[in-house]
Amino acid sequence: MKWLIASDIHGSAYYCRQLLEAYEREQADRMLLLGDLLYHGPRNDLPKEYDPKAVLAMLNAHKEDIWAVRGNCDGEVDQMVLEFPILADYCILVEGKHTIFATHGHHFHEQAVPPHHRGDILLHGHTHVPKCVEHEDYIYMNPGSTSIPKEGSWHGYMILENDRFDWKDMEGNVQMTYAAGDTVQSERAAE
Repeated sequence: MKWLIASDIHGSAYYCRQLLEAYEREQADRMLLLGDLLYHGPRNDLPKEYDPKAVLAMLNAHKEDIWAVRGNCDGEVDQMVLEFPILADYCILVEGKHTIFATHGHHFHEQAVPPHHRGDILLHGHTHVPKCVEHEDYIYMNPGSTSIPKEGSWHGYMILENDRFDWKDMEGNVQMTYAAGDTVQSERAAE
């Protein structure tokens, strides 16, 4: 199965449109959204083309393809207009050799790790910074932000397929890669 994983759309119709174009281009089977879908949040500037109603319409058109977890900016009022579940704090994926604990990152994160087995992956958004850190007994991954990247990172998403994780910018260029048993490869560092 091929997954497109993204986080922190924050109501940007512009970047939601680009994300859905990437979903089609990548020919992914499913999309996993790690929260903060409609609202920009009080700590963020308004993202480009801030239009939560347009974003919910675009996402609802793909409701059969989306799994989502709740972000700190998502609420019950958002669930009332979205036609797919968004209120779970986490979901568990088993893909190939990986068990993945997917969450937004405001409850579970590197300083508050959920119960896990050696080699499991903690996957979350929230920080808006793409990362892959191999800890002694787990791996932490973050796809970054679709609409409001931070710390000089790119607008992007992640692809998971065949035990390989690729972090991509919105044009589909690989920025980082992690494959089971490998160390993180950064395309940006090679430039």
